[in-house]
Amino acid sequence: MQVKIDTKEKFTTLSPDVQELSDNLAGELTEVIREHMQKDTKNIILNLQNVQEINEECAKLLVSQQQLFYEQNASFVICCMQPAVEEKLEELELLELLNVTPTESEAWDIIQMEEIERELMDDDEPLFNDHHEG
Repeated sequence: MQVKIDTKEKFTTLSPDVQELSDNLAGELTEVIREHMQKDTKNIILNLQNVQEINEECAKLLVSQQQLFYEQNASFVICCMQPAVEEKLEELELLELLNVTPTESEAWDIIQMEEIERELMDDDEPLFNDHHEG
């Protein structure tokens, strides 16, 4: 499968150059996504602008990959989803489980916000002093 890869400082954008995400491409897509999870820049934006169709297996794969990324303290955002793909995910009741934005620029914003949230949660400094009056 042809996948355009664009790596930035905080994330990598993967843009599959296929019309249909089907069973035979699910494994390849998983491999490409997991490869990037091993790198320093773990956050992924999956740009689906070229994809016109998706089958159930690939749809479920996207949900499981996103969960895996969040378990690893990394972001996984899907952008530029075509109407037919969005309808299929809605029909499978998977759309609400995915982190989806209309544009790649909005996906960047989400990743930056999630990075800040993770930094704040990982910060060892207490956000307030816990004084007990006694």
